[in-house]
Amino acid sequence: MPRSYAIKMLVVGVLLPILMLASACQSSQAPLEVRVVVVAMFERGAARGDEPGELQFWVERLGLDSEYDFPLGQDVLYMNDAGVMAILVGGGVPNATASIMALGLDERFDLARSYWLVAGIAGADPEDMSLGSAAWARHVVDGDLLYEIDGREIPDDWPYGMIPLGTDAPTTDPADLEGGWSVDTIAFSLNADLVEWAYAQTRDLDLGDAPGITSYRSHYETYPAAQRPPFVTIGDTLSASTYWHGELMNRWANDWVRLYRGPQANFVTSNMEDSGTLTAIGRLARLGRVDADRVLVLRTASNFTMPPAGQTAQWSKTQPFPDNGRPSFEAAFVVGNTVVQALLEGWDDYRLTPPGSNAQ
Repeated sequence: MPRSYAIKMLVVGVLLPILMLASACQSSQAPLEVRVVVVAMFERGAARGDEPGELQFWVERLGLDSEYDFPLGQDVLYMNDAGVMAILVGGGVPNATASIMALGLDERFDLARSYWLVAGIAGADPEDMSLGSAAWARHVVDGDLLYEIDGREIPDDWPYGMIPLGTDAPTTDPADLEGGWSVDTIAFSLNADLVEWAYAQTRDLDLGDAPGITSYRSHYETYPAAQRPPFVTIGDTLSASTYWHGELMNRWANDWVRLYRGPQANFVTSNMEDSGTLTAIGRLARLGRVDADRVLVLRTASNFTMPPAGQTAQWSKTQPFPDNGRPSFEAAFVVGNTVVQALLEGWDDYRLTPPGSNAQ
């Protein structure tokens, strides 16, 4: 037997059992329990030390110093010893769907009892919110899955060119949706008791104010809600990868949310990801990997979805976010983290049963 071959066999005979043992030990390690997943959509630069986006305050202020490689996502995963994880999913419904699905299938983490907090900025209906305010959603409605006719070609008696799947014209009557074809990811209702509980924890928070948003809201003098300093409310969110804007589109958004979630639903914020996040969570829940009753969606107002009286949609769409959007980033953290800390403090109970509206 050649000497080189004998040496190779010796090395294999020694190293192979060691590698197999190491692999077995690694695979036998219990998945890491995650108590809360904070879902951010975009970051302006790095996760630390520069101009903040939706992720940075969570990483810096909660000490999410443990990082886990996450090649199927937009960034690494961030986590602290208290069991709080933050994920950056990327902008738009497809990115959100893919990122949440990848995390949910990651065997390194136990997400079966995790709470999910979507915490991001949004456009806001000036009928309902002021800049820097925060809204907990009861419902998430998708605004991409539809028929559309260009606004220059719609019939004169139509309010807009957005048409529900399975119908022939715009409608506000849910009965018109019956019998037509559709898909199962247009509308989602969250755990109402959990939403009420989260609102109860945060409704009296002082969110402060800022010069830029104070000045900008003066344009909206015909909208009493838009004139208020930042506050916390409950209001539903419309999710669409299309960044829409304007008074007529705002009318459509209000009609659309009520059409799919009933007359008590109320469009308050617009976003570009949440129907994707809820789609992925719904699929993962079928396997028992996550609990769809443990999802909260918090959106904070960085801008309005329509112009003030006397201005065009083009004017308001091109205005920069007042105070560079910082009041909305601050509100997302302050309001969201109040709930995160309440969940951690009551973990012995909330690990087994989600809090309800009567739990204070």
